[in-house]
Amino acid sequence: MLSAAVVSAVQETSAHASSVFLRSGDGSAIVLVAACGTPPSLLGGWRLIPVTSGIPVAAAYRSGRTVHLADADETAQRFPQLAMAVPYAYGSASVPVRAGSDILGALAVVWPAPPGTAGLSKTQLRHLRRVANRLGSSLAVLEARGELPAPDARTIPIEVPAASPSGVRVGLFDWHLGTGALAGDDELCAIFGLTPEEFDGRAETLESRIHPADLGDFHAVARNAEEEGRASAQRLRVRGHDGRMRPVEIWGRVPQTGDGEGRRHLVGAVLDPGAGSRALAAVERLGDGVASLDPDGRLTYANRGFEQLLHVDVEDVLGRCLWDVLPWLSDPAYEDRHRATVVSQQSTSFLACRPPDQWLAFTLFPAADGVTVKVTGRGSPAPPSTTQAAEPSPSAEPARLGAIYHVLQLGSGLTEAVTSQQVCEVVADQLLPAFGGRHTAIFVVREGRMHLAGHADHDAGFLDWLEGAPLYAHLPGTEALTSRMPLFIESQQDLAAAYPGTPTGGVHSWVYIPLIASSRPVGTCVLGFDENRRFTANERGILSALGGLIAQALERARLYDEEFAVARGLQHALLPHRLPAVPDVRITGRYLPGTGGMDIGGDWYDVIKTPHGASLVIGDVEGHSVAAAATMGQLRSVVRAFVGAGKRPGEVVAGTNRLLGDLDTELLASCCYLQFDSDTGTAVAVRAGHCPPLLRSADGTTRVVHLETGALLGADPAADYPETELELPPDSVLALYTDGLVEEVGADIDVGIDRLRTALAHTSASTLDELADRLLVKARRSADRADDIALLLAEYSPGNAPAAAGR
Repeated sequence: MLSAAVVSAVQETSAHASSVFLRSGDGSAIVLVAACGTPPSLLGGWRLIPVTSGIPVAAAYRSGRTVHLADADETAQRFPQLAMAVPYAYGSASVPVRAGSDILGALAVVWPAPPGTAGLSKTQLRHLRRVANRLGSSLAVLEARGELPAPDARTIPIEVPAASPSGVRVGLFDWHLGTGALAGDDELCAIFGLTPEEFDGRAETLESRIHPADLGDFHAVARNAEEEGRASAQRLRVRGHDGRMRPVEIWGRVPQTGDGEGRRHLVGAVLDPGAGSRALAAVERLGDGVASLDPDGRLTYANRGFEQLLHVDVEDVLGRCLWDVLPWLSDPAYEDRHRATVVSQQSTSFLACRPPDQWLAFTLFPAADGVTVKVTGRGSPAPPSTTQAAEPSPSAEPARLGAIYHVLQLGSGLTEAVTSQQVCEVVADQLLPAFGGRHTAIFVVREGRMHLAGHADHDAGFLDWLEGAPLYAHLPGTEALTSRMPLFIESQQDLAAAYPGTPTGGVHSWVYIPLIASSRPVGTCVLGFDENRRFTANERGILSALGGLIAQALERARLYDEEFAVARGLQHALLPHRLPAVPDVRITGRYLPGTGGMDIGGDWYDVIKTPHGASLVIGDVEGHSVAAAATMGQLRSVVRAFVGAGKRPGEVVAGTNRLLGDLDTELLASCCYLQFDSDTGTAVAVRAGHCPPLLRSADGTTRVVHLETGALLGADPAADYPETELELPPDSVLALYTDGLVEEVGADIDVGIDRLRTALAHTSASTLDELADRLLVKARRSADRADDIALLLAEYSPGNAPAAAGR
């Protein structure tokens, strides 16, 4: 499904790249799951995107609307940070992947966009939305069956290569050497210029298509097979459909069947390289260098001229990026030229100096499936002309444009990081590719000692020795922090000289960046490199400056973590940790906090055991604050007191209403209270401005229980609350819930209640706990849950053992 979607998106819009992002399991991000054309690794850092990110694909997911950016100018106007990080001539369109009203992710396409490009037409945008909706419907079916795994940071995206013409054809045959009968596939017929209908299955027919001078070689194939059991490759010229002769290769072997008849068969293949072999010979005759790169920038072919001009052995660099293996091409400015070529699909040129003083001109020619590189010599010594003054010079410090892009993304990511773990992930995602590191770790100070907050490296233990170290220890991680000066260690010898006995962990160079926020030491950020690394003055300056940015984000996240833990702990303490076991009734409860910050809400539920059954109550105090949570706790205690005194349901709710008025608070509350008699299967219910309960019968029929309703608690101290009697059939399920589960912005609450009723009717589950979890799947995945959610389910099962749980 995913492969078909990205391919269709490219075909329908004439774009050169497409990608699909699906929401993560926790709903906080969208994750790259499939890409066509431009590989995911090309831009980096955008495989897992927070839903709040200022990226077009995230905006399309959040809003549920198409984000169409015709060219680079429009991108710069609407998404300036993106334009700074990816300043190329391209256009893009992002559309939500939806199934009905549920948005599962987003689909994006990218196309070349020179200045003045109009972007996609209305028809193309309509086709793109149709592809996304078709994908969404298919994914929804899998999700409903529980067969759609939620992606996360570990998800490896599907990569669909861009379509490219293949000049090679292979035909297969089985030749009976005794009778001359020859069976071949359609490709074999095409190579010999025959249609399948024209080929009569005789070797003589193929002979008629072979150049007369090569018939001896063709017969030698059969002779060698009979004598040696195999046929060495032979070059032949055959006549194609157009009447022209073209070279092919034929080879085969005799099957080892153990009988004489088997040795009379020759099975093999005929290879028609098309124009490929002739093109290869022509390229090899050139004095200029010619090479082919895949979309990731890895070398897939180079001619002899390329080897001679760059002084490399192709076998040493094949399958690798030139800027990774040739120091004089390692400046990110050169890698950026390749990235610009692939993204914009426009050719570009630059000069580079091969040491000691040989200037080479590189020209990059893009296509959807890769880049062709042409290299020519410019003489020696020949510095660039004044019109080329912006070209990188090997004697000057590198511009490190790639590093600057990652630094911009780092700053953007740190503003969005909320928790300490998110800060560590952003630093790892951006600093490592920016400076070519392989390891990173962040240590924070707690009680005068260093403690690991997060890491990203191939050897998780490369800094184990720093864990728990006191600040006065003579170690690079502690001294960088206490001296407030970054520490750059360029080799293992330098480490041994300055800090004897310090383990290297297989790392050869290190950067220790002190993290200082508001003159307070927060911790140390460590980068590790697998090779000796010399740090330029520019790099040292950038890394030193980043320490303050990381420290501020880390300190903000630490405070958030602490306050969030306190707030959630308070709220958790006010809710029941365990529900009582009630005969003939299974009960389970769930509570989900909102995702809008640290504010705690006033949603609550409770189950109170009575002599003949249980009282169930669910309520919602308005607002999100400590006051709302405190009021919720008081109301819960009052309800318990009235139930313990043997009050009828109407009296319980009326008494609670009067008490809320006495609390001298302006807060209002809603609640639904139900007193259930498990001996008779009957209940008495009272509703105070709350959502109506739902009741599912044993056959799956589910209805809204319409109760007479009274005023909100706290609105009128003298209000009366009428009682409604109802009967719960055996094996029925009663659902009480708060409005956070059914309310949606811009939609009537009755629509949400009916949607929940439908879900309760059609959701299958083996246990009540599983049913509760499935009803909350969508809510758990939502990254923008504005309100708290409480859910209480009760199943009346006469004769079964009691069971209850709360979460």
